[in-house]
Amino acid sequence: PEEGTSLIPPTNAVKLLHLLFLSTFWGMQIWVTFVAGRLGRLPRHTYGFIQRELCPYYFHIGSTCAFLNLTLFAMYHPSELLSEEETTQIVVFFVCVAVSALNAQWFGQATSDIAADMHRIERGRGLGQEVGLFAGEACRELRASDPSYGQLARQLALYRAASALCNLCCIACNGFSLYYLAAHLSAL
Repeated sequence: PEEGTSLIPPTNAVKLLHLLFLSTFWGMQIWVTFVAGRLGRLPRHTYGFIQRELCPYYFHIGSTCAFLNLTLFAMYHPSELLSEEETTQIVVFFVCVAVSALNAQWFGQATSDIAADMHRIERGRGLGQEVGLFAGEACRELRASDPSYGQLARQLALYRAASALCNLCCIACNGFSLYYLAAHLSAL
C-alpha cells in the first residue's frame, strides 16, 4: 500500500463511531464552554454545586471520547504508512487525549475541591446566595480579611485558568479534527 492509505479500510460502523465520539465531545465542549454558564441566574453556591457534580462527568466523557478517537484513527492508519497529514492528525488526537486527561484527573478535581472549601467558609459567614458568577463586595472583604480564604481564592483562579486552557486546547484539537474529517469527505 502507498503512503497515506490504510491496509484495511474502516467499515461504515467504525466511521460512524469515530464521528459520534468526535461530535459528542465537540458538542459538549461548545455547550459547556459557551452556553451553559450563561443560562439563568442562580445563586453562586447553587451554580458551584451543579458544576462540581457535572464537570467530572464532562471531563471524563470528553477524555474517553478523545481516547477512542485516537484509538480508532490509529487502528486504521498504521505508523509505517502515515502521510504527513495523518501524522499531524495522530498528534492532534494524542494532544487532545493528554490535555483532556490532565483536566479530568488533576485540574478539574482540584478546582472542585478548592471551590467546595471556599463555599464552606462563605456559608459560615452567610455568603454565597448572591446571584451571578462574580463575588460581591462581601467576598472581596473576606479575601482581604481571611488569609486562608484569600489563598484559596488565588488557587481557585489558577486552577480555573489552567482548566480553561486545557478545555480551549481540546476545542482547538477537535475543531482541527472536524476540519480534517470534512476535508476527507468524498460526498455529503
